[in-house]
Amino acid sequence: MWQELGLLSCESELVATDVHRARLIQFAVRHGVPPETLAEITQRQDMLGEFLEIMGERGAARWTATDIDEIAREVGLDANVVSRIAAIVAFTDDELFYDDDIAMLRMARVALEVGFPEDALSQLMRVYVDALRRVAEAENRLFHMYVHERLRAEGVAGADLVAATQAAAGPLMPVLEPALLYFHRKAFEAALREDLLLHLRQEMGSPADEIGRVPVSILFVDLASFTPLTEAMGDAAAAEVVDRFSELVRDSCRRHEGRIVKQIGDEFMLLLPDALALLRTGLDIRARTAHEGHFPGVRLGGHAGFALYREGDYVGGDVNLAARVVGEAGRGQFLVTAGIAVTDAEQIDVQVTSLGARKLKGIAEEVELFAVAPELELRDRDIDPVCGMELAPDTETARLSWRGRDVVFCSQTCLQRFVENPELYDAGR
Repeated sequence: MWQELGLLSCESELVATDVHRARLIQFAVRHGVPPETLAEITQRQDMLGEFLEIMGERGAARWTATDIDEIAREVGLDANVVSRIAAIVAFTDDELFYDDDIAMLRMARVALEVGFPEDALSQLMRVYVDALRRVAEAENRLFHMYVHERLRAEGVAGADLVAATQAAAGPLMPVLEPALLYFHRKAFEAALREDLLLHLRQEMGSPADEIGRVPVSILFVDLASFTPLTEAMGDAAAAEVVDRFSELVRDSCRRHEGRIVKQIGDEFMLLLPDALALLRTGLDIRARTAHEGHFPGVRLGGHAGFALYREGDYVGGDVNLAARVVGEAGRGQFLVTAGIAVTDAEQIDVQVTSLGARKLKGIAEEVELFAVAPELELRDRDIDPVCGMELAPDTETARLSWRGRDVVFCSQTCLQRFVENPELYDAGR
């Protein structure tokens, strides 16, 4: 059928590119594109051929046997190990093995032979798969959105669109993997420095912990009122706020030699070298966000303890506790536990005040929390009751007298939403 529609060549024997082309057709059909529609599009523009060309050597790669036992014998690994690696890597949709897959399995055998445990190798492979899938997605999506779609918006279409897109993509393709190698080398250098500290601390007499258990100083930060902000301003505007927040958080984290463990929406999990660095980073983030003209309030929560390192992440009770601490924080509030509070705060002109023991969700015992505040607090700012945006003095866009008080807004849109349903919003917050 596909040959009749012109989607595949009419040759009696399929070659590697035909197999890859068939896989692309299967993928499109599986996701709701009828073969007839795909054939019509292909007549106007052979997208299948274009994507195979972009795939380059992979698109023409030889495939080998699909039998796990045969593959295992060829690479010198146990068949069960090969099966487990295949499940992690998910080589291809049709479970074919290719030349580079065989090469990777041989590299895995080397790692195992020098004493790298299979559990650790599996964790590393999962990190590679997840992280590099995100990298590859970003490479493709950002090019599509900011190059291809921009050309379409400018009226470029048909063969001209194909030519213009290929002209832009052509110079980029050869630099992708060298760029990836560059960033990996930079990150590897930073990771080596952190590993050096682990070794030094062990030599200084730090007690040895169970494998994978490491000391951590964890800081969670997020934006207050982010959900109402998104509802009032829309996804695009909210994304711009998160982008700016990300810049501020990442820069503050870098300044204090920390790193971002993960970001989920407007929430960041940061790993800092020690409790003092955690305090400095949190104060820096809060001060910088407070100096933005129109910006949501920030919430921060910190805790020091131990965590298990798994697949590039940190897990365990102390990480969960840090997450619960930020959940207790109000707008502009920086809360920490005793492990952070006992740090010599005088070094950074900071006041730490006990708030007493609190019952935190999911934590069996009550936890004493401490509020961290610089000695000179920033001036209170007005808050838009609709989106929760904090406004620096005299920067409001609109103002309304409501029940004897002045209410300020970051935009006419928020003013209009308030006027339409004032009882919905708490003007005093």
